[in-house]
Amino acid sequence: MRIIQTADLRPGQAFDPDTTSWIYNGLDCAVTAEVYGALIPQLDDISRPIYEREKALQGPVLDMNMAGILVDQFELARFRGEMEDKLDALERATNRLLAEGYGISLEWNSPKQLDHLLYECLRLPPQYKRNAHGKMSRTVDRGALEKLSQHLIALPLISHILLMRDLKKKLSNLKSEISHDGIFRSSFNIAGTNTGRLSSSASDFGEGSNQQNIDRLLRRIYVARPGRKFANLDLGQADSRNVGALCWNRFLASHGEAFAGSYLDACESGDLHTTVTRMSRPHLAWPVDRDAWKKFADEPQAHLRGKSYRDTSKNWGHGSNYLLTPQMAAKKIPGATPKMAEDFRDAYYSAFPCIPEWHKAVAADLRSSGHLITLGGFRRYFFDRLDSAETLRAAVAFEGQGSTADEIITGMLNLWLDGAQWPGFQLLNQTHDSVLFEYDPVCENEIIPWALKQLEVPMILEGGRPFLVPSDAKVGWNWGDYNDKPTDKAGKPRRLNLDGLRAWDPARGDDRVRQNEPGKTVQLTL
Repeated sequence: MRIIQTADLRPGQAFDPDTTSWIYNGLDCAVTAEVYGALIPQLDDISRPIYEREKALQGPVLDMNMAGILVDQFELARFRGEMEDKLDALERATNRLLAEGYGISLEWNSPKQLDHLLYECLRLPPQYKRNAHGKMSRTVDRGALEKLSQHLIALPLISHILLMRDLKKKLSNLKSEISHDGIFRSSFNIAGTNTGRLSSSASDFGEGSNQQNIDRLLRRIYVARPGRKFANLDLGQADSRNVGALCWNRFLASHGEAFAGSYLDACESGDLHTTVTRMSRPHLAWPVDRDAWKKFADEPQAHLRGKSYRDTSKNWGHGSNYLLTPQMAAKKIPGATPKMAEDFRDAYYSAFPCIPEWHKAVAADLRSSGHLITLGGFRRYFFDRLDSAETLRAAVAFEGQGSTADEIITGMLNLWLDGAQWPGFQLLNQTHDSVLFEYDPVCENEIIPWALKQLEVPMILEGGRPFLVPSDAKVGWNWGDYNDKPTDKAGKPRRLNLDGLRAWDPARGDDRVRQNEPGKTVQLTL
């Protein structure tokens, strides 16, 4: 091995290309080793387990990067064609609206031109956002457009632009480069998020994209390999249960069981969202039969444009946990008003007083120490203004969602470490609170119960209370949702998906037969 005395090197010295490469790579290794030697002794009882977990994740992450997910080329082409036709029609309608309604023409996808139209021509109140340099500047991002849509003069145009942006985002995913073997591969990043979750992006070869944020509508294009089947394991209401556990741990000693456990008890009641709906809307004509409550709460409501009261409770309850304002909450439910969202939030906090107290406790922790620790022991320091509303929202989200990240990553590691015992097992993807893997269906009735067991992360909370986020499994031959009905509950048409993910029943398993086999004639299900 060649030896170079780097201590004798001087800035500006010229070397031949080979020597330069030797010096560069030698210093890269040597300095990295020195940094490692300096940082390892600084690990404490909290940071060392985090470091060990990050190291352990390299195996399953590399495995997922290399495996990827097979793409149904027929479905991909069909979706691309439909999205392009819709976008083209919307662009024509938008150009006509601009010409006849505003008397101008512009490129709708240009932030600069849209900024000029909204703030200079229409004189709408400017919306600001902190830019990459830390300065507040005018913006026309989604949040800004949603706020500006309350002005009737801008509503038609903004509605078109938001819809076109969504379509363009979906098309961008559909146009991602696929490997020569028909596989969609991404690069998962272990240290990708502030909450401890993985992130993903295009692979090192420029193929694939963010595999964790694919629209549910598009997931059916991703299919199991021939002779294999998908299983998607999902933690049940993990964020909500973890918020309940955090409240219990914080307030048991100071406020007692009734206060500390009000929300966790509701989470563990078996149907949180129906419970919240009854609590927030006691004036409704609820059935006497308790078993009929969920069906009643799930009925589509005309004034909510087909959404149910239960949908509203699910969406707004989650938003109230994470400090979503009534104005933003109202935009999540078609037909809802900020006053409706505010009334819900007030009733929600009244029923679960531990939640607003949890918000206050998080704010106090930020001011006193500048860091928070999840249920699983993941620590995060906050370096922004600790008294700002934006930092508080990020901190509250970190405690709840970071705890979910702890659980799903622990479960994923368990699956990968012991998965080789099962024929055809291949870890494929990990999202916020779910894991997708592939397996040989011959062992389905054995591997699914085993996999669900691997996802269990039991804890003992303050006062000895046992805590476990349950999980369920769905199985199928593509990543989309199973559907055997031509219309949804509101009567709108939708496409069948007989190969999609369907809840696995431990009593009878899954008796379906695959409809669309990759490499064979595709049976089109309309």
